[in-house]
Amino acid sequence: MNQHFKRIFLIVLDSVGIGEAPDAAQFGDVGAHTLGHIAKEMKGLHMPNIEKLGLSHIEPIEGISKGQEPIAHFGKMQEASNGKDTMTGHWEIMGLNIKEPFQVFPEGFPDDLVKQLEEATGRKIIGNKVASGTEILVELGQEHVDTGALIVYTSADSVLQIAAHESVIPLEELYDICEKARKLTLKPPYRLGRIIARPFVGTEGEWERTANRHDYALKPFSRTVMNELKDGGYDSLSLGKISDIYDGEGITKSIRTISNDDGMEKLIEVMKTDFNGLAFLNLVDFDAKYGHRRDPIGYGEALEQFDVQLGQVLNLLNESDLLIITADHGNDPTFKGTDHTREFVPLLVYKKDLESGSYLGIRDTFADIGATIADNFNVKAPEYGKSFLQDIE
Repeated sequence: MNQHFKRIFLIVLDSVGIGEAPDAAQFGDVGAHTLGHIAKEMKGLHMPNIEKLGLSHIEPIEGISKGQEPIAHFGKMQEASNGKDTMTGHWEIMGLNIKEPFQVFPEGFPDDLVKQLEEATGRKIIGNKVASGTEILVELGQEHVDTGALIVYTSADSVLQIAAHESVIPLEELYDICEKARKLTLKPPYRLGRIIARPFVGTEGEWERTANRHDYALKPFSRTVMNELKDGGYDSLSLGKISDIYDGEGITKSIRTISNDDGMEKLIEVMKTDFNGLAFLNLVDFDAKYGHRRDPIGYGEALEQFDVQLGQVLNLLNESDLLIITADHGNDPTFKGTDHTREFVPLLVYKKDLESGSYLGIRDTFADIGATIADNFNVKAPEYGKSFLQDIE
């Protein structure tokens, strides 16, 4: 069987949902619409490249016309897994179905876990609550510098984050601390998705998080499409936090990024190289900088900046390339709280010189993307997901 595309570029716009999912009520998310509400706050989004791909043909978005025939295939996907976090969404994209959700700790971590961490690290723990990564530094940064205590906090995600000043706790020690925390939280009753090292520098009033963040994720509980690609001799390139999300599984090369802009620039660099396989990029700023911080204007401006760089990506595609744009969950910045939102995610699939795209429908699972990638490269299909490769030929 012939391979249809030599290179597939998969871009996950982290948290860019496109309207409440049918089961949104079970997650407390009735009425959420990340893209729709951002566009309303912006009094219309200006995204000419995503417009011509056909975004408003999926769902009408203020400012984005659906007047012209879309040049990409389009649809939306419903999450099948039990969750609305980053790891759940990404693992499902690559063919898994997460039935047992990762643990979250909205009241902070149990005393027993805190005690174990203090004993394992030899350091006192302060914080231990749900908090913004910048706000907790304002509150506890100086105490940490004065005492050497670890700032531990969480979020609406299944994460345990450890912040430390690089001059107080060297990176090597912080990473070792996080590895110890990872070992303590692999299984129930904790089963945490990720431990995140959050180093920072500066002085009181001017704390600044550095790019030396490192995530320690659970390994996927089963093989993903990326494992099949790697073992099949194909390239499986990770850009941004993809490698962290899959704990390095199924990845042939990992490329670090420090922002959305940098992620797109690194993708553009990869597009200028010759490879045979998948280049998988996550753009985390939408979620981390704007969704959780409930900043719809900042979110909208970041979307418009992405669209500018998307123009360069479209120009660099060749006849043997496929571009897939999607998301992993929602994070409506106009919604209550600071949590992710259970939403459909957009699906845009483009190949060069496609004159008119077709409707791919409402997909039952994010895993349809993984199934399509497996189908293209003739590797073992995941247990979940249905390929749409024939629908885009």
